Order: sequence, then C-alpha cells, then structure tokens
Amino acid sequence: MARRYDPERRQRIIDAAIRVVGEKGLAGLTHRSVAAEADVPLGSTTYHFKTLDELMVAALRQANEGFAKVIAARGGLENADADLASELAGWMGEWLAGDRTGVELEYELYLAALRRPALRPVAAEWAEDLAERISRRTDPVTARALVALMDGICLQVLLTGGSYDEESSREVLARVIPG
Repeated sequence: MARRYDPERRQRIIDAAIRVVGEKGLAGLTHRSVAAEADVPLGSTTYHFKTLDELMVAALRQANEGFAKVIAARGGLENADADLASELAGWMGEWLAGDRTGVELEYELYLAALRRPALRPVAAEWAEDLAERISRRTDPVTARALVALMDGICLQVLLTGGSYDEESSREVLARVIPG
C-alpha cells in the first residue's frame, strides 16, 4: 500500500492535542486520544512525537504564539508615548476576552512544567520573551516584575471564573512601573 503524503499531519496532531487538553485536561492527553481526535493512525502520533512530553512542548509553543500575536497586533511597545500600564492591561484584556479555552490551556501546560521538566524551557522562553519585549520600555527588573504580576492577575481571573477588570489591572501595573 502506498504511503499517503500528508504534509499537514504534524500540525493536525498538535491542534488535536490542544483540543484534547481543552476538553479533558492534561490527564486526558494520550497518544491514542490525540490520534482519535486528529483522525490519524496511532503510529502517526508516536512517529511525530515520541513522547507525550514532546507533544506537550509543541502544544505549549503553539499556545504561547497566541499571546505573542496579541502583543504584536497592538504594537504599543514601539510607541514610547503610549502608557505602558494601559498597554499591558489591554493585552491581558484582549487575551482573556471571549472564550478562555486557549488561555486556560496555555496556563495548564505552563503549570504542568512544575512536574514535567521537559516543559520548563518552553515556559521559561515565554516569560523571558515577554520580559524582553517589556524591557524595551522599562528596566529588565521591572519588566520581570510586570510579567510575574500579569501572570498572577491572569491566574486569579481564570481560577475564580471572574471577569477581568482592565482599569484595576492598569492601576496595579502602574504602581510597579517607575516614574
């Protein structure tokens, strides 16, 4: 039997893994559940991702791209006259708006790094990249503090199921920013 050329299969597997985690949590993520969701043979998932950790790394990288797109689309870091606290609060507002499945997934994978060392470098890359972007407008120590504060705000919103208060977040962020 001829092998079917399927250049999008790897991406479909990653997308399926994200859907599985979104629906069932990390506990529901198996090669078998992802293969069923992606409608591919089980061997395809293990061919592209030898371990579940490899698949989680790919899923976390893709999830991280969602927040990076929000940042890039707003473009406020390039404008030195823009209020940094308002810009950061706006990022979180856009990210937390509407369906939170993607945000929840990203944090679930992010926090999975506590028990899965393979995920730690990807989680660290996200925080370092965000701090580097923010440090274009402030010093590196303040940038890291802002990233930690933003993480805390987002986690509180997700864990309480509450609504995001952009003005309150802006005020708290402004207190950390010098000047």
